[in-house]
Amino acid sequence: MRQALTIRMHAQDNVAIVANDGGLPAGTLLPDGVPGAGITLGDKVPQGHKVALADIPEGGVVRRYNVPIGYALKDIPAGSWVHERLLQMPSARALEGLPMATVQPPVLEPLTGYTFEGYRNADGSVGTRNILAITTTVQCVAGVVAQAVRRIKAELLPLFPHVDDVIGLEHTYGCGVAIDAPDAIIPIRTLRNISLNPNFGGEVMVVSLGCEKLQPDRLLPPGSFPITDERDAALGPETVCLQADEHVGFMSMLDHIVQSARPHLERLNARRRETIPASELVLGVQCGGSDAFSGVTANPAVGFCADLLVRAGATVMFSENTEVRDAVEQLTSRAATPEVADAIVRELGWYDRYLDRGRVDRAANTTPGNKAGGLSNIAEKAMGSIIKSGTAPIAHVLAPGEKLRRDQRGLVYAATPASDFICGTLQLAAGMNLHVFTTGRGTPYGLAECPVVKVATRTDLARRWHDLMDINAGKIADGEATIEDLGWEMFHLLLDVASGRKKTWAEQWQLHNALVLFNPAPVT
Repeated sequence: MRQALTIRMHAQDNVAIVANDGGLPAGTLLPDGVPGAGITLGDKVPQGHKVALADIPEGGVVRRYNVPIGYALKDIPAGSWVHERLLQMPSARALEGLPMATVQPPVLEPLTGYTFEGYRNADGSVGTRNILAITTTVQCVAGVVAQAVRRIKAELLPLFPHVDDVIGLEHTYGCGVAIDAPDAIIPIRTLRNISLNPNFGGEVMVVSLGCEKLQPDRLLPPGSFPITDERDAALGPETVCLQADEHVGFMSMLDHIVQSARPHLERLNARRRETIPASELVLGVQCGGSDAFSGVTANPAVGFCADLLVRAGATVMFSENTEVRDAVEQLTSRAATPEVADAIVRELGWYDRYLDRGRVDRAANTTPGNKAGGLSNIAEKAMGSIIKSGTAPIAHVLAPGEKLRRDQRGLVYAATPASDFICGTLQLAAGMNLHVFTTGRGTPYGLAECPVVKVATRTDLARRWHDLMDINAGKIADGEATIEDLGWEMFHLLLDVASGRKKTWAEQWQLHNALVLFNPAPVT
């Protein structure tokens, strides 16, 4: 019988997760050197799932990460498989009486001398890619823009070898919406700020239908975009309107978009990478398809890497409201100032009310896949999710769709829903120029607008999805690497990817998911 491997996160925990590929059968004896040594498994326990290390009485606390993740619905003998059907989820922590900026985080020694090769923009921001993005004001034009992008890639892009890609910023907003509703500002500013992402080089090109509620001058009013010449100053960003009288037939529309793209491509093609301090990286971190190893291997490694980047003067954004809500006291206590703590409470409180309006139970997160991977509920998932933020103080908070200012550096909480694509969309709007995405169950998630580094939590996933995962954090659970080892590996890989020296698997396969705007405003 193979050696049993279990992982306990804290000495006070009364459960540990099974690390063995394929899990462990009933009757397995936990040997010396692992948590619960001497206990015989009474159940078959799948990989990543919890085993009781002691008898837990009905109503007793089930503790992981040294926090209650649930209460036993019946007696749970030592050696039992502990899963969501045996647990009552703890109540969510109230947003009153929280510790506010009470933790003095360790002083992180500055990390100097690290650089990457990037594209410096006129506004001072830096891109890791050189992309022409065509903004759309309304979903109605998406099909035409998609056809135009195909033509531009086939006919023009080969003529401009220093331009990485041409993409259309498709979305479902702009027409049948309450455009003046209080929360309509969220999707509007999200799309506006995505159009100004550093990876697009300040080139703003818009395709409009003409009759939509989200008119181009509302999407990108004067002063909201970089001015590249006198024409932009006088007329605003270049806009192609499909309902304009000049267009006679479909091919006229396509020709106009293709012709309009050429000067943008010429300006982008004239740019060259230059040596940039690592402090100009803006990293978004996220997890999806999570399992119980997410908080053991991949997310702690991301957290260590996040600390390295903060030490280098860079910006790291973490997000996912519902995934950190159950650890809110950890966020507010780590806030750099009481004002930052208040902003965290404000954003999480707003999202609580948003979910209440939709009658959404917080138990909807975790997903069926999360549970199959060993995460019993959102209280357990929150503890593993927050680890990827590292240990630095939370310096700033962004509301959904807001853009980072140049003076906002360090660790940032960007308030977003937990949905992978909405979170990624909002982090792009905030100014992300590089992305790290951890997964235990596996997902082909990718973004056309930004390189996505994928991190597998388990060696089995990294082996099976060998041409989709960029880093195998499962080596931590296997005992082949430490969290620090993987954190440094990730740090160096990010510099290489940012420099264009390496492409991620998502880039190589062109795995690009659609953007999803967060739209809490009503539809008319």
